[in-house]
Amino acid sequence: MSGGALFFELEPEDGTINDTNTRLINFYRQVRDNPEELIDKLESFDDPESKVNPDNDYSETSHTGREIKNYYYQQRARFNKRPYGENFDPLTEAALLMYLNRTCYNGLYRENNSGGYNVPIGDFTDPDWVQHERIHKASTVLTGTDIRNDDFTYILDAAEPGDLVYFDPPYKPMSSTAYFTDYSADGFDQDDQKRLLEVVQTLAEQDVHVIVSNSGVMYEMYEDAGLQVDKEGATRAINSDGDSRGEVDEIIATTVEPANRATKGQTSLGQYNS
Repeated sequence: MSGGALFFELEPEDGTINDTNTRLINFYRQVRDNPEELIDKLESFDDPESKVNPDNDYSETSHTGREIKNYYYQQRARFNKRPYGENFDPLTEAALLMYLNRTCYNGLYRENNSGGYNVPIGDFTDPDWVQHERIHKASTVLTGTDIRNDDFTYILDAAEPGDLVYFDPPYKPMSSTAYFTDYSADGFDQDDQKRLLEVVQTLAEQDVHVIVSNSGVMYEMYEDAGLQVDKEGATRAINSDGDSRGEVDEIIATTVEPANRATKGQTSLGQYNS
């Protein structure tokens, strides 16, 4: 589960959401504030396998001098204006994020060390990147939400006793070859994991309810800190080796005692990934 999936499942009337990925946060803000303009931009895009648009930038080569093969890679280069230090339009960047997410390989988001989005084109028969209904619904839910692009420690000042805080950090790798930190060029290392645990403990002392998700290798760290920890099997659909896709261990650690938890059944995660 991701923080976004939980937010849109609960649909809170107020509160905050936060992420260190500046382009994701820009997308949320554009969905909230400019849904119609965002949809108009999305409707202007062509099929990812189409020829390049000669009227747009990067019709021949990318920022790094690589040949642009088709329309998808041209739009990927346009999306990467921000990390490569070029002027960008926030609305166009948000539309390109949506477009690339719906037309890239497996809906994956990954950045290189320079912050450039580097996921290749996907294999789709008829991709739908406009998503009118979803954008309108998301815009309504985001109304009144404080959308932030800060370090997670901001919550120490924002949360009040009785609030619920959910942390969904980049997971600690289950092995030396599994890198979930490619989500952001800045990464999220063991020191960040320890800082996060310290924030969780501070919030608990302030009577703030906390839930944290992470990879299974973090079980002992959170259990030793006194949290209630459950291990769950989560299906991974993204792997370069199709035979390696399957169930992996994840944990849900929380300060909420079992007797105080709601009993509503779990919503299938499939609806968030479709």
